[in-house]
Amino acid sequence: MIRRGLLSDYFEGVAVKRLSMVETTPDGSNQHEFNSSRTLRALMGDADRKKIPTRFIWLGEEQEGVAADSMLSWYDARKKHATRTEYHLYYYTNDVTDLMKEGDTLFVALRRDGTAMVIVTPADSTVQNQLLWLFGLEDQPELQFTGREITEDQAAIVDFAARYILDELGIDFEEPEAGELDMLIVRFGMKFPGTREFSQLARTSLTGVSALDNPDAVLMAWLEREELLFRRLERHIVAGRLSNGFVGGDGIADVDGFLAFSLSVQNRRKSRAGQSLEHHLEALFQARSIRFSRGAETENRNRPDFLFPGHAEYNDPDFSPDLLTMLASKSTLKDRWRQVLPEAARIPSKHLLTLEPAISENQTDQMKAERLQLVLPAKLHETYRESQRPWLMTLLDFVTLVDSRQR
Repeated sequence: MIRRGLLSDYFEGVAVKRLSMVETTPDGSNQHEFNSSRTLRALMGDADRKKIPTRFIWLGEEQEGVAADSMLSWYDARKKHATRTEYHLYYYTNDVTDLMKEGDTLFVALRRDGTAMVIVTPADSTVQNQLLWLFGLEDQPELQFTGREITEDQAAIVDFAARYILDELGIDFEEPEAGELDMLIVRFGMKFPGTREFSQLARTSLTGVSALDNPDAVLMAWLEREELLFRRLERHIVAGRLSNGFVGGDGIADVDGFLAFSLSVQNRRKSRAGQSLEHHLEALFQARSIRFSRGAETENRNRPDFLFPGHAEYNDPDFSPDLLTMLASKSTLKDRWRQVLPEAARIPSKHLLTLEPAISENQTDQMKAERLQLVLPAKLHETYRESQRPWLMTLLDFVTLVDSRQR
C-alpha cells in the first residue's frame, strides 16, 4: 500500500480573506499592510516575526501565474503599551502585489519550514475554489480573515486532487515507496519511453486492479500509478542532467540552455498528462467491449477524442444522432472547454471528461447553457460545491449511457 502524504506535511495553517481597497492601494511607501484579525493572530502567534521569507503567487484562470520571492513581517505595533495590542501583517511591494486588486481573494499559508506563501486569485474563480477545498475552508471569503490550523490528526490526505493543486503552487510532493517504483522504471534507463508504453506499464503493474471494476476507481488508480512512475523517472533524468551542469564551451554558464531544459520538463509534464488520460480511457473502453473511434476526423478537420459507436456510424446519415456520443478528454480545463463545442456537429449534446477539481459555478453554468456535460471520476465530485454535484456525471454514468446506446 502506497502511503499518501498529508497536507500537514506541507502547511501549519492558512487564513483567507477578500482584499479591500486600502490593502491594495499603494500609499507611497514600499511597505503595505494586510488587515489583521483574531483568526490571523491565532495563526501567526503573539511573538514578533519579522522578515518571514515568503513566496508570493498570483494565479489566474487561463494557466496564468506570476511568482515573486519577498517577505512578510508580523508584529505588535503597541508592544510597549501596558494593556493594548495592535498586530500588523506587512508586505513589501513586488510583481504579485502589483497585480492584486480590490475584491481578489488572498490566502496566507504558513509552511512547516518557517516560510510562508501568499496566494492571490480572482474572486469566485476556479482556482479560488480549488484552494478553498485544498485547505478545508467551506465559507466564501469575507473582508475579515478566516482560516484554520492544519494539524496531523485533522489534515486532508494529499490525494490526486490535492496534488493537482499543489503542483499549481509549485510544491513538489514526496514519492512514496521510491524503491518499488525504481524497480519498475529501471528498464528505461535515462530516457522517457513513449506515452502509450508508459501508460501500459502503469496498468499492468497494478495487479489487483481490473478494468472491469468500477471505472471511476480504476481510472484514478491507473492515473495515480502512472503519475508516481513518471515523477520518479523524471527525477532520475533531471538529476542526471543537472549533475552535468549547464556550462558552455567557453566556460560561461549556459543560461539559455538551462531555461530551455526547464521549459521542456514543464511541457513534457503537461502533454504527457493529457495523452495518458486518453490511453487509459481507451484501455477501459476496450476492456468493456464498448465500440468507439479515437481521434477520428469530423467536420472542418476537427478530431474529437472519442466517438461512439464510431466514425463510420457518425458519417452515415441514416444512423440516428440519438445513438451517437462524443467524449472529449482534458486533464486540465481552465477555459479551454469551449474548444470542444464545434468538434462533432451531428451531436448537439456533448460530453467532456476532465480531472480538474473544483471548477467554478460560473464555468459549469456556462457549460450547461452550451449543452456540454461534464464527466469526472467520482472521487473528484467532492471537490465541487453541493449545488453543482447533482449535475455532474461519473465515469460509470457515462459508460452506462454509452453501453445502453450500443445495445
